Amino acid sequence: MTNEQFEPFYDVNLTYDDNYRRGPFGQFAQALAGEASALKGEAAASNSGTMDSAATSESAPTTDETAATHATPTEPATVLGFPVNLPFGIPAGPLLNSRFTTAAFRMGFDLAVYKTVRSRAWGCNPFPNVLAVHPKAADGSLTPGSPELDEGVLADTRYDLPISISNSFGVPSRDPDVWQPDMRDAIAAAGPGQLLVPSFQGSRVAGMSTDEYIADHVATARLVCETGAQLMEMNTSCPNEGHNRLLCHDPHLVGRITEAVKNEIGDRPLIVKLAYFPSDIELETMVRETVGHGTAQGFSTINTISAKLVDASGNQALPGEGRDRSGVCGNAIRGAGLDMVRRLSAIRERLGLDFAIIGVGGVIEPEHYLAYREAGADAVMSATGAMWDATLVRRIKAAIGA
Repeated sequence: MTNEQFEPFYDVNLTYDDNYRRGPFGQFAQALAGEASALKGEAAASNSGTMDSAATSESAPTTDETAATHATPTEPATVLGFPVNLPFGIPAGPLLNSRFTTAAFRMGFDLAVYKTVRSRAWGCNPFPNVLAVHPKAADGSLTPGSPELDEGVLADTRYDLPISISNSFGVPSRDPDVWQPDMRDAIAAAGPGQLLVPSFQGSRVAGMSTDEYIADHVATARLVCETGAQLMEMNTSCPNEGHNRLLCHDPHLVGRITEAVKNEIGDRPLIVKLAYFPSDIELETMVRETVGHGTAQGFSTINTISAKLVDASGNQALPGEGRDRSGVCGNAIRGAGLDMVRRLSAIRERLGLDFAIIGVGGVIEPEHYLAYREAGADAVMSATGAMWDATLVRRIKAAIGA
């Protein structure tokens, strides 16, 4: 059972499909339930100068007022040219559909990434998908390349803070006939100073050539454009190249894909989602192959750290073939996320290139948001932290006086 003091907006005790149909839960559900009354009380709230945090987007200030309220010398009021109240939100993963993204906006998260979509329906890995992960380090951290990742990390159902979890879903997707109209609704629900970011990826199937794989990315990007999206994020950080192989670790192929996608989407900014890169040389190659050619305008990093997960007896924790390893997210990966942001920021400065950096990984307290900003992130996102604490964004805004 989940610790009683927390009620995640994604219920880890239910299947992905049940969450999709019945979610969100906790305070996110309350935000949706209160939406009608919040709309009725919009004028009164505006006149009194008070705002219910669960409905902030409905009574948010104008763009100019937003900039005046939230912009400080270290707090830009735009992300990739779009005005935002605060450059903080929830990345691709836990926001399964428009109900989740709308609830996120109502709770005050000003950036919401719609769960990664594909050109076709794609099934989810078997349940369970989320387990609590307990690294050996006293601070609960995992270090990329450490022996522990291959020897085994304990995973169970003790969801204690500071929380780290498995992320073993397989990037499921509804058919475009389902997600396209829902994505339109998600985009429309963003209030002033809020931004819906669609996430997509290509799907490689048996017998598919590289050219066909690239074409599938383009086709999916086109489907996203048809929803009215103003920008999008392309996921290269999941094992969508086969078992535990990451597309982002082939910068040259990513460069070919972003070129083809950019030709399709035109002036819409394209963000590339990256996993952890141990090598500065490979990371710089990624920047040169994408941003260097004008085919990407930003990077979001990191997604997870891959680890072998075991139960208390040392056996495979997640059932099923090919699931001996899983991505780990949450508190355990904050150090790796900050490291990637610092290195990307250094490359950006050294090459004199202009691109956005969105820092992701282990943000569970306001000081973690500030740490990412100081490391060079233009925006920051939290998945696990926000899942277990829907008030995280309010605490961050209170901490910085926003």
